[in-house]
Amino acid sequence: MASSLTKDSASPGTPGSGSGPGPGSGSEKSFFGHPRGLATLFMTEMWERFSYYGMRALLPLYLVAPGGLHLSATTATAIYSVYLSLVYLLTLPGGWFADRVLGPRKTVAVAGLVIMLGHLTLALPSSGTFYAGLGIVAIGSGLLKANISTMVGHLYQGPDDPRRDGGFTVFYIGINAGAFAAPLVIGTIGENVDWHLGFALAALGMALGLVQFLLGRRHLDTRSDVVPTPLSAEEKASTLRKGLLWLVVAVVFYGVVGFSGHYTLNWILVPLTLIGLIIPIAVIARIKRDKSLDRVEQSKMTAYIWFFVAAAVFWMIYDQGGSTLSIFAESSAENSVFGWEFPVSWYQSVNPVMIMALAPVFAWAWLALNRAGREPSTIVKFSSGLVLVGASFFLFLAPLTIAGDGQKAAAMWLVAIYFVQTVGELTVSPVGLSVTTKMAPAKYASQMMGVWFLAVTAGDATTGLLSLAGVDLNGTGIVTLEATLAAIAGIAIYMYRSKVRSLMGNVN
Repeated sequence: MASSLTKDSASPGTPGSGSGPGPGSGSEKSFFGHPRGLATLFMTEMWERFSYYGMRALLPLYLVAPGGLHLSATTATAIYSVYLSLVYLLTLPGGWFADRVLGPRKTVAVAGLVIMLGHLTLALPSSGTFYAGLGIVAIGSGLLKANISTMVGHLYQGPDDPRRDGGFTVFYIGINAGAFAAPLVIGTIGENVDWHLGFALAALGMALGLVQFLLGRRHLDTRSDVVPTPLSAEEKASTLRKGLLWLVVAVVFYGVVGFSGHYTLNWILVPLTLIGLIIPIAVIARIKRDKSLDRVEQSKMTAYIWFFVAAAVFWMIYDQGGSTLSIFAESSAENSVFGWEFPVSWYQSVNPVMIMALAPVFAWAWLALNRAGREPSTIVKFSSGLVLVGASFFLFLAPLTIAGDGQKAAAMWLVAIYFVQTVGELTVSPVGLSVTTKMAPAKYASQMMGVWFLAVTAGDATTGLLSLAGVDLNGTGIVTLEATLAAIAGIAIYMYRSKVRSLMGNVN
């Protein structure tokens, strides 16, 4: 998130600011001028991202490696894409679980334990346990991702606290620090020593994050312990009955398929891919059909659909940086600089280090342009991001052509692709988060951030569906098609900016 750092702080003792007296207030210490609880959440997220991105860097390589599961590139991409779509899809039930059952703090603690157990399951040398481990990590990530940012917000006195943007920026640095270090450590061990030891290191990273979260929980705001809308006894019983019913249905169905000898991996992948496409559409449609929304809110939701679809296209291409590009690098790139070879997983450290370098530059640039009255509108920023991610895949055609001629493509081609995608991310991701909060109907203010994550789910599910259909995403034809689609989407938003702008009402 490219937001500006602020040095100002709320006055001591402000209720709910995270800086007042008493346990969990953080009055005894500060963290770079912020409530002490930010250090706890910073370190938790850093270690969680260390485990998540480390495993993610190894995942497609392990799936195709002769010493791993030795699957085809299309199957590996499908598994990777379905996994990512599930992580973001599960943020919705993750938020619901905190709101209705445990509250954010306890939910994050449970999530850390679940993620750690998932990585340990991945470390077991069995294909069956490996897929189970992926599912467990996805569940834990959905629980954590939905709630840890909420807890950061709890440290401050409402949206007008002058430290708030700076706090989220510091938190975002923790995310990228963990993401940067993970491939260098976990990727190196996994590729060069043992795949399963790499996955075990991911479990160790999450364990460190969980331990320091539990030790530092006293510094968190008391609002993080509150269950906002707890389930009644009747609702708990009903939810449990429905959950058990669906579990029995799934067990019976897959038991019949398995014992009949018809089971293949697609029996899991295809339904999950379709769910990743259907649920985002259904959620958007449900909000749009809500008759209780007034005319202005309906108009803003119509405009938001433009951004949502465009974002799905963006993430469809962007997230292939960890699958399509990684698999290409493993087989067709010269993974060396000045004669020094490095593990393929190290490419996954390029984006986070570029984010940390460029995010402050973008934040400064937007402010400078705003003061000069020349800051691009949300629509222009968004369309630029789409054109850039399309340009990154047009650039991908160069190393594909080189590899097609039987040569190894230089590593800098891939670095250049990641650079262009990172610049695109900085015009889409923070802008998308911002426009989501600005255009959310009051009734759905809390749910709309989960809706934004569903754009990632839809994009990754689309990639998974293409892979399951047997499409080689490292082919020049499909890469050209995806690049063209993104560029056209960006140009279309720009060309229709007046119409979209009129639908957005007072949102700039």
